[in-house]
Amino acid sequence: MFTDLLRRLTAPEPEKLSDPDARLALAALLVRIARTDGDYADVEVSQIDQSLMKRYQMDLAQATTLRQEAEALEAEAPDTVRFTRAIKDAVGYEDRVGVVEAMWRVVMADGVRDDEEDSMMRMTVSLLGVTDQDSHAARLRISAG
Repeated sequence: MFTDLLRRLTAPEPEKLSDPDARLALAALLVRIARTDGDYADVEVSQIDQSLMKRYQMDLAQATTLRQEAEALEAEAPDTVRFTRAIKDAVGYEDRVGVVEAMWRVVMADGVRDDEEDSMMRMTVSLLGVTDQDSHAARLRISAG
């Protein structure tokens, strides 16, 4: 189903993604971070939906549909290193910073930050080309409120 998008993402020189494809790829990254600890909790699913609604001005039905498509894409996507690097090459920096903030929301949604999630966040943030300072600031924004 997502063969063409994955092929374009993992090409030697990925092209800039169309807005719908970028939304799907970034949503899939949120799903991947939520699944990292092996517990894809309802509160994390809800947080992904809320993040998508806020980020893309969607209603719940649209966000749910995008998340469900992202769940399927995430399951088919290559390893996190290739997938995340491909997103980095295809999506602008500000969008990637916004995704890091959304990822922190997902990680913190269940009230527990475990070592697997922290490790995945460090790796993903680095692979996305987002600075540690911007990731830290995003985490602080989430913690504050």
